[in-house]
Amino acid sequence: MHLLKYIIVGAAVGYGVNYITKKGASGRSIIEDLADNIPNWFDEGKKVAVETINAVNNSVKTRTGR
Repeated sequence: MHLLKYIIVGAAVGYGVNYITKKGASGRSIIEDLADNIPNWFDEGKKVAVETINAVNNSVKTRTGR
């Protein structure tokens, strides 16, 4: 029974890798699109982190009166 489970999981992983690396209508694969967008997501994450830190600092300053 375990062998059947491993065969099914292996086939699913193989199909998934094939799907994300297959070229689409634009001539690019899903993984290439993701790789191109990672720097943008990282920059957006840094902006959100800075905004959150500033909001927390302002909240602390107003509560402590400093």
